[in-house]
Amino acid sequence: MTGLHEECGVFGVYAPHTTDVAAMTYAALYALQHRGQESCGIVVNDRGVFAHHKDLGLVPEVFQAEDMEKLGHGNISIGHVRYSTTGKPNRANAQPIVVRHVKGSMSIAHNGNLTNSRELRERYELKGAIFHTTNDTEVISYAITEQRLQRSSIEEAVEYAMYDLKGAYSLVVMSPNKLIAARDPHGFRPLCMGRCKDGSIVFASESCALDSVDAEFERDIEPGEIVVVEDCNVHSIRTHCGQKRSMCVFEYVYFARPDSVIEGTCVHTARLNAGRILWQEHPVEADVVVGVPDSGLDAALGLSMASGIPYGIGFVKNRYVGRTFIQPSQKMRTNSVRIKLNVLKSVVKGKRVILVDDSIVRGTTCKRIVNLLREAGATEVHMRISCPPFTNPCYFGVDIDSRENLIACQMTIPEICSYIGADSLGYLSLKGVKSLTSPDLQEEDWFCTGCFDGTYPIAVPKEMPKDKFESKIGE
Repeated sequence: MTGLHEECGVFGVYAPHTTDVAAMTYAALYALQHRGQESCGIVVNDRGVFAHHKDLGLVPEVFQAEDMEKLGHGNISIGHVRYSTTGKPNRANAQPIVVRHVKGSMSIAHNGNLTNSRELRERYELKGAIFHTTNDTEVISYAITEQRLQRSSIEEAVEYAMYDLKGAYSLVVMSPNKLIAARDPHGFRPLCMGRCKDGSIVFASESCALDSVDAEFERDIEPGEIVVVEDCNVHSIRTHCGQKRSMCVFEYVYFARPDSVIEGTCVHTARLNAGRILWQEHPVEADVVVGVPDSGLDAALGLSMASGIPYGIGFVKNRYVGRTFIQPSQKMRTNSVRIKLNVLKSVVKGKRVILVDDSIVRGTTCKRIVNLLREAGATEVHMRISCPPFTNPCYFGVDIDSRENLIACQMTIPEICSYIGADSLGYLSLKGVKSLTSPDLQEEDWFCTGCFDGTYPIAVPKEMPKDKFESKIGE
């Protein structure tokens, strides 16, 4: 797939003693690398002194041995992997960000997208604030800092700042003595908590990061909840809890790793369910089912299990090429399609193929993949997509900022089928995608599906371009 961007991954650890928390954060960010390949960073807290390193690139590129050594040891650390949804890719926009104010230092890492960041930024600038980045995270840091100057604690500052923050945000916030995790009241983005054998408390965007540091998953952070860790004691503030949940359903379809568990459901299981529902909704005679690596594989397996049609490994993936979905430029995504995937001709030659992928955005990548199967000798190619058509922008962290970039806004499904060169095309229904976590029950009503149906859980701006803080004079 191509044309959309997401996401970010956050991690935080509070250890009971001074240790190599940087190494733990590094391992967790490695596990979360799929959520952002643009930049990454780590901040280590050693008794109130913050050491940090961040840059553009993948985790093993940004952090060399000497960088890790300079970070040193401490008892609190936070980290971040990024793909930009607000602010262009540059080192200044890398996270976590560090803020120093009269009451001490603070560092923050953020996954999501604010819908009112433009208004908040203007408000702070009129008060004299000077911004060094063009991302939402610095806006959040000003909101918290403004409250911190008036409140008695950092957690109270986060609590009151959340009244001003609108949209999607899962946060890890570090003060000299505390680690705080917070999730927006609608729970758009995932955030979970775990505990290590030595008593360390950890927070991460996905449970797979907990596994990487040998932490036991404890629970998901509730939407609206603020969890505070101090001296390894944990307490929660639930002032903002109780609103209607609106989890991004695309976490299950694409973003999350299949071995992660989100809101009690294994992502792998949800994708198997997607394949089963796809077969129920769009059956077709075929000889083999293949998936597009990686996030199409589980749905393809589910479709195969439901249909009885053999599952085949149709593509060999070059593991040294990043995900086309979250590479920064369209040219990079286009050029990487052929070098990323190669067809196993023996699996598809002379056969009717059901090809399963997670989505179609512009259609260009899908068209190339269908053509690869044709060139390899497939007699028929039946395309199945494990989510509904994208027809609306997302304002909560997925970089869908224009309907003109979405093929489903320009063509009917039969026209898309013809364009990509498939013999048939079937999308998962809206009801089906809402049922991924409970296929035997009625459709869930706690997912955000605004990008599919245009129904958003909160008010959204008329437009929100990615470079809204980087427009040229006169634009």
